[in-house]
Amino acid sequence: MANSMAEQLQQDMVCEGLLECIHGLKQLDKDCFRVLVESERALTIDEVADRVDRERSTAYRSIQRLLKSGFIQKEQINYDQGGYYHVYYPTDPAQIANDMQRKLNDWYAKMGQLIQEFEDKYERAEADTEIPAQS
Repeated sequence: MANSMAEQLQQDMVCEGLLECIHGLKQLDKDCFRVLVESERALTIDEVADRVDRERSTAYRSIQRLLKSGFIQKEQINYDQGGYYHVYYPTDPAQIANDMQRKLNDWYAKMGQLIQEFEDKYERAEADTEIPAQS
C-alpha cells in the first residue's frame, strides 16, 4: 500500500483495497472476509482457519479485527446438552458501505479542519515577519 495520499491516488485500486485503506486490515483479514462472503453458511473459527490454511489462533485474531471493524457478525449457537460455540458471517454490504462513507466524511471534515489550521498558522507567521515599508 502506498504511504502518501498522492501515491494512493496514482495507484490502481480495487474495492477490497478499502478494507486496508479505511480500516487498516491485513491480507489475512481480507482472506478471512472473502472466505466468509463466499460461504453459503456461517462458519466457525476452525472452519475459517482451515480454509485460509492458518492456525486457529491466527485466524481468531483476524476474525476479531473483522468483528471490531464491523465487517462480520458473530452468532452464538447453544448445544442442547449445554455449552455453546460461535459462528461468523459477513455484515450486509450496504451497511459496510454506509459505515465506510461515514468514516470517509469524518476524515474529510478532519482534513479540512487541519488545512484551515495550517493556513491560519502560516498566514500569521508570514504577517509577523513582514518588514514595514519605508517612506
